[in-house]
Amino acid sequence: LLSCRLYCEEAKDPKRRSCQTVLAEALDIVVRSFAPILPHLAEEVFQYIPYKKDSEGVFRTGWIKASSAWKKPGIEEAIEGACAMRDSFLGSISGKNALEYEVIIVIEPGLLFELMEALQAEETSSVSQLNEIMMASQTTLLSELPKETPSDANIIKGTFLINLEGGDICEQSSYKVIARPIAKAKCPRCRRYTAESSSTPCPRCLQVLAAGKGST
Repeated sequence: LLSCRLYCEEAKDPKRRSCQTVLAEALDIVVRSFAPILPHLAEEVFQYIPYKKDSEGVFRTGWIKASSAWKKPGIEEAIEGACAMRDSFLGSISGKNALEYEVIIVIEPGLLFELMEALQAEETSSVSQLNEIMMASQTTLLSELPKETPSDANIIKGTFLINLEGGDICEQSSYKVIARPIAKAKCPRCRRYTAESSSTPCPRCLQVLAAGKGST
C-alpha cells in the first residue's frame, strides 16, 4: 500500500501526499512518545527530520498534539471491515500472489455497504483505497452476486459487527468475497495485473508518466 502510493503515483498526487502526511504524523508521535526514556535518540531523530522548520528540539515543542481531524466518524470501522474481508480473501488463496487476482465483494445494502463505498466510489477499481487494502489488482463492490457467477465459484462468506457512536449504532452485516484469477497482464511499472500487455504500462501509470513529462 505505502510503496504503491509513494513510488507509483505522481509526485503531487493527493494519494501520495496523504501517505506522506500520515508517515510524518506517525513519526512525530513515536519520537515524542519515547523521548522521556530515550532523550538523546529522540533529539537526534528530531534534528534530522528534513521538513521540520524549527530548531528548538523535541523537548521545547511540547507533548503529543494529535489533531481531532484524524478521528473521522466511521473511518475506523470502514478500515476494520475492509481488513476483515481482505483476511477472507487472502485465506482463500493461501500462499499465492494476491496481485494475480481480482476480488468481488458482495454486501447487501446497508451500513457496511455505505462504509465500503466511502473507500471505493466506483463499482470496479484498481486504484481505490478499498483495492489497496485488499491487496488485489482489481476490486469490484456489488450489492448482489453477479449473474454470471459460476456454480463452482469459491464464495467466502463472513460477517462484520459495526459499532458506531459508542454503541448507539450497532449493526451486524454479512458479506461474500469471490477471488478469481485476473485476465490482464502485469504492468512493468507498478507490478499490478492491470495492463493490456506486459510490455506496456497500465492506464494509471501511463497517465502518471504523461503528467511527469508535461511538468518537466
